[in-house]
Amino acid sequence: MNIANIFTVIGFIACTLFIIVLLVLGIFLYRVDKRQKQHPILRNYPLIGRVRYFLESIGPELRQYLFNNNREGKPFSRNDYQNIVKKAKYKRDVIGFGSQRDFDEPGYYIRNSMFPHLTEELKMDRETKVTTDRYLLINEPLFAQREERLEKDESPVYLLEDEDAIVIGENTRHPFKVKGQIGMSAMSYGSLGERAITALSEGLGIAKGTWMNTGEGGISDYHLKGGVDIIMQIGPGLFGVRDKEGNFSWDALLEKSEIPEVKAFEMKLAQGAKTRGGHIDGEKVTEEIARIRMVEPFKSIDSPNRFREFSDFPSLFAFMEKVREHTGKPIGMKVVIGSREEADDLAKAIKETGMGPDFITVDGGEGGTGASYQELADSVGLPIRSALPLVDHALRKYGVRGKVKIIASGKMFSPDRVAIALAMGADLVNIARAFMITVGCIQALQCQSNSCPVGVATTDPDLQQGLVIEEKKWRTANYVITMRKGLFRVAAAAGLDSPTKFTREHIVYRDEQGSTWSLEDIYQSAVQLKKTNDIS
Repeated sequence: MNIANIFTVIGFIACTLFIIVLLVLGIFLYRVDKRQKQHPILRNYPLIGRVRYFLESIGPELRQYLFNNNREGKPFSRNDYQNIVKKAKYKRDVIGFGSQRDFDEPGYYIRNSMFPHLTEELKMDRETKVTTDRYLLINEPLFAQREERLEKDESPVYLLEDEDAIVIGENTRHPFKVKGQIGMSAMSYGSLGERAITALSEGLGIAKGTWMNTGEGGISDYHLKGGVDIIMQIGPGLFGVRDKEGNFSWDALLEKSEIPEVKAFEMKLAQGAKTRGGHIDGEKVTEEIARIRMVEPFKSIDSPNRFREFSDFPSLFAFMEKVREHTGKPIGMKVVIGSREEADDLAKAIKETGMGPDFITVDGGEGGTGASYQELADSVGLPIRSALPLVDHALRKYGVRGKVKIIASGKMFSPDRVAIALAMGADLVNIARAFMITVGCIQALQCQSNSCPVGVATTDPDLQQGLVIEEKKWRTANYVITMRKGLFRVAAAAGLDSPTKFTREHIVYRDEQGSTWSLEDIYQSAVQLKKTNDIS
């Protein structure tokens, strides 16, 4: 028997065995499907019904890559995602042919000036420069892998001049001076893995002039890797500042305040996407995370939905005053706003007590989360463009706006969105999910499962192997720098020499009929309507 015949016999036997295995497996699954009681579709259509569940499970991926158009995806469209990646990877943010925005829909627009500022007229720090790695796209064929190479790129970091720097806690022993208006929102170690936190810390440190919020999970060594300024968040679970019994520890707080990178503290009263206490699944709670948070390893953590240490504004402010005095550093609060009355109550309490926060982080309901409940994420708390003006107006109404800086948070992933937030009353903005995208997030929507396929929102060491810190840190730096560059560009188009000068007058709202209104017009109309209603 020759070689060809031998291979033919072997192939025949292999195919026969394969078919037999398939038949046996099919019969087994058929019997299992027929006998199970959970799924009617499988009882009525054994085997075939499994196709339905398979397609359902890959539905999000099919919609994301094949069926949604470039502006449809949620929470970020394909256009949004790609624009973030281009800033981070290529340090570029140009588009071709024209905008894909639906200009027939109502929305906010930035008011341009007939006489915009030239680049050399802008008030920015021109001395501070940094060299980063960025990709140069050479060719992008349809069926082959794109051709690109890394290159060094030196550029300004687009920081504010010293005289325009934002100072938080001017009257504290250690004020926090910020020269970049864009920083990283609260993301805890545990919710994100150590590689993601490290890449973000090092990237933000390279970009200079920015900050990193620890989230309520406490400070880890990975937050400190890049030497970036830190805002330590304190949540109702008191992680990182509590004793073994779970009570607040002033000694632990003092210890954290003595870390040079820690510039301020933030009390987390609520988060836009989860107006409740925080949650982290037990499989994410490694021994290291448990040590940092002072909890039991591999057990799910649920912090309360409010602090036990205070229950109203006077007691909250008294607690904050003690933190400020104990540490010498600024103290702020993170809030979700649900109504005009709530914003007024906050501002009124600051006025009447003479105490209060050095900064308020206003988190919109459209913000992200590692794990939350659908009903809270969808319907509790106002989105940022409704909440932010309420807080700014209330603080001005009671004459305390000068004492308090405002940080806005909620899908601030592009320079125009940042500019609109600044015009609505923010001094600074926080960004979370866009930073996750810079270190590899593909919007798989698996943050709560510890099975993030790109190693970002997971503590699984095997999955984290996919995230290379030395490559991703440059993307984080490039994104911040390009965002700040774009913000100065928008300011120049509006006739401003600095993005610190955005006001309500620089934003116009276009309604369904095509009529336009300045923000000032809208606010004054709202105030007048409220007065009329109060009189009636």
